[in-house]
Amino acid sequence: MSKALIDLVEGDELGHTDWITIDQETINQFADATNDHQWIHVDQARCEKESPFGMPIAHGLLSTALMPNAFYQLIKLNPAKQTLLNYGVDTLRFLEPVRVNDRIRYQVSLDSKTTKSTGVLYRFNTQVEIENREKPAMIGKFLMLLIQ
Repeated sequence: MSKALIDLVEGDELGHTDWITIDQETINQFADATNDHQWIHVDQARCEKESPFGMPIAHGLLSTALMPNAFYQLIKLNPAKQTLLNYGVDTLRFLEPVRVNDRIRYQVSLDSKTTKSTGVLYRFNTQVEIENREKPAMIGKFLMLLIQ
């Protein structure tokens, strides 16, 4: 269930997104987009022999890049009156690798919101959960600026 962004108060839990499967095709597309073709992401045969994970892992930044799309599952905007801009990341940590075919989802809560001359700045605590694993793939504080 999505919530109106303007109505959020500090500490509000936005909940979880739907699960997303991170398959090899998605990893390869991200490798192409970023020109990061390190073998640990794209060479399945070598990963089976040499990687401590036994299979390819996703780029850490792939979880970060998917966050805005996932975020829109959790909030409601009025596109005729509101614009939401990615304002950056305060902190970002990759704690557990996402292996090929893992399913991930985002858990988001509002840390703070601050009125600025250009709009309202939201700071969200975000965690990327990996299905059937205790440790999250990523934790971070993402910033979004709402312009009305």
